[in-house]
Amino acid sequence: MGLVYGQIELSNPKDEKLLPIEVQCLVDTGSTYLCIPESVAIQLQLKELEKREVMLADGSIRTVSYVGPVKISFVNRSCFVGAMVMGDQTLLGAIPMEDMDLVVHPGKLKLTVNPEHPNIAVGYAKKGS
Repeated sequence: MGLVYGQIELSNPKDEKLLPIEVQCLVDTGSTYLCIPESVAIQLQLKELEKREVMLADGSIRTVSYVGPVKISFVNRSCFVGAMVMGDQTLLGAIPMEDMDLVVHPGKLKLTVNPEHPNIAVGYAKKGS
């Protein structure tokens, strides 16, 4: 499977006077978080909440700023998350994808809402017995 990209909207829910920005993101189901470049954090005036350590694909560990909150919107879905400030492109990881009930369509290399739940995000809050 090749690389998958998606168009998402990012905004600062604490400052509604700031316009949201649309970004093309790399969709990575093997990553955990939303990662944004410093330029996006500056545009959205996101505050650093703390420092966090992240492990990169090559196994190295790096300390980065964790900022937020960030509102992510995609089609008819949205969620609120924190973001790691790193790299030169936006990366959408598994936590926001699960929160919005998004899936990767492997044949089309496309990010989509879950076709089993097209109108409302579905998630698991408690495992049944």
